[in-house]
Amino acid sequence: MGRYVIRRLLQMIPVFFGATLLIFLMVNVMGDPIAGLCGQRQCDPATEAQLRKEFGLDKPVWQQYLTYMGNVFTGDFGTAFNGQRVTELMADAFPVTIRLTLVAIAFEIVIGITLGVLTGLRRGRPVDTGVLLLTLVVISVPTFVTGLLLQLLLGVEWGVIKPAVSPEAAFGELIVPGLVLASVSLAYVTRLTRTSIAENARSDYVRTAKAKGLPRSRVVTRHLLRNSLIPVVTFIGADIGALMGGAIVTERIFNIHGVGYQLYQGIVRQNTQTVVGFVTVLVLVFLVANLLVDLLYAVLDPRIRYA
Repeated sequence: MGRYVIRRLLQMIPVFFGATLLIFLMVNVMGDPIAGLCGQRQCDPATEAQLRKEFGLDKPVWQQYLTYMGNVFTGDFGTAFNGQRVTELMADAFPVTIRLTLVAIAFEIVIGITLGVLTGLRRGRPVDTGVLLLTLVVISVPTFVTGLLLQLLLGVEWGVIKPAVSPEAAFGELIVPGLVLASVSLAYVTRLTRTSIAENARSDYVRTAKAKGLPRSRVVTRHLLRNSLIPVVTFIGADIGALMGGAIVTERIFNIHGVGYQLYQGIVRQNTQTVVGFVTVLVLVFLVANLLVDLLYAVLDPRIRYA
């Protein structure tokens, strides 16, 4: 196990540098960030030259990237164009988005896996058909439509929730936004769990467990569910980073000042330091989540061993 973890960590190094290089190059072709710093009027040459020197934009792109990566390893993600440190923006934004992501993942695990197990064990019955139709509708409806509809009904019409989340973004306020963020992934988890349960229910080890006279609950939880969760865990692990980075729409609808909000502001204002800094951390989240998922395979299936 230790050798496998070390090997995976070494493999993450070129992936990290390659991903950050692509992000850095893509962000730097979005446009000229200096053009928007002087408002509607064009910056005079002296001011533009001073700003480019201050933010290091007067150097070649490859040199900017090397300087940026060197600063990253010292914990310096640069300074936004408004003068605020990117690390300060991260300190405010990431806790909010982490709470929102935890709520969304909880919905995926509790509701998605539960519905998937129920429909997988009752394949072809009315409950199975109903859940499949419901998940198909959820997948077909864009997230911004679901978010605006729930905000209108629960927040404006019925007054069950506040239409906008407060700056503190407590867990109680993030339940509905978390459900909106998790809606599409929740539907996929349900369908994936259903398919995996239905396939493994016909396996020899399940029939053997039933023939030994084991209780149905034990057969489902100890034998059927553990092996069926491997593809589901893979999906959820990859979805953690996707939820954190893809929360732009949800956070804009409910006025949540998290990672998605800061990325949106950075893209609109062409603030390259903010965008690259936040996405760099999201790359690390993706890599660590995938590593943890791979290690979790051995817990779910004892037959899996790492050399």
